[in-house]
Amino acid sequence: MNLRFVEAFHWASSLKSITRAAEKLHITQSAMSSRIASLEEELGVVLLDRREKQFRLTVAGQRFQLLAVKLLDVQRQIKQELGVTTAGPMALRIGAIESVVHSWLPGWLQEMRSQYPDFELELTVETSPVLMEQIRRGAQDLVFTATTGSDTAVRSRLMSPMEMVFVGHRSKHDQRTYSLQELASFDLITFQRGSQPHQVLLQLFQESGLPIPRVHAISSISAMVQLVEGGFGVATLPKAAATNLSRRLPIRILRCEATLLPLQIHASYREDPGSSLAQLVLDSAQAYVGRTRSTQRTNSKRRTVKESHEPS
Repeated sequence: MNLRFVEAFHWASSLKSITRAAEKLHITQSAMSSRIASLEEELGVVLLDRREKQFRLTVAGQRFQLLAVKLLDVQRQIKQELGVTTAGPMALRIGAIESVVHSWLPGWLQEMRSQYPDFELELTVETSPVLMEQIRRGAQDLVFTATTGSDTAVRSRLMSPMEMVFVGHRSKHDQRTYSLQELASFDLITFQRGSQPHQVLLQLFQESGLPIPRVHAISSISAMVQLVEGGFGVATLPKAAATNLSRRLPIRILRCEATLLPLQIHASYREDPGSSLAQLVLDSAQAYVGRTRSTQRTNSKRRTVKESHEPS
């Protein structure tokens, strides 16, 4: 039995689409259909119900999908046991929200390139809802988002949460500490409506009993920082991203009596019985973030001490 045909059927079944499965395996739709037809001919059963436009497995197809997962898993185990490596680059499609891109992603990718010289990625930067839809449809192999999905075939792991802070212009917002009421006098900038940072910011004012100020919802960290740079207002950003950007831009983290809730990051991937590549890459990302957390905390304490000596 040709396992390429088994793999083709598995992904068509998992993604519920011949077209999306073909995109996943980087083959044409006709080649995908041909592989599944050849598998049906070899098995002597019909696996796909082609009488309707909607994708549907036959009873035999549902049974064979369970066996296909086992076959591909055995193939993967054999390759691991015998040390067989797949020719070509270690390619992966990765999606990430801007908070990740502006914090630990560049450093981790540098480490991946050192450890795995053949590592090759396609990086997509989008909002969490868009990335979760892409992983659901099989258009991404691994995504880092602020939300999780409901697809049972998609696995998720919690990454280290990101501390959120208020960020202002270095010369325009020079007080040592700000109260929430004082921050409300500025235009506030945060992520898109419905996002966790947006909801947390509104909730912070509601719980404090203060009127909800004017809040601008923007999906791009780069755009938010440019607005802060131009003196438009105060933004809420991940502390790691704000720290990195403050080294080359006239922005600073503002101390506030009120604390923003951390931004929880989720890593999601579609389970692949024929390959453990997504899990391997995710393990590397988690290890990198874990190792750098203590360093970031140490640097943060040093910056806090330095800022405490700045004239108010």
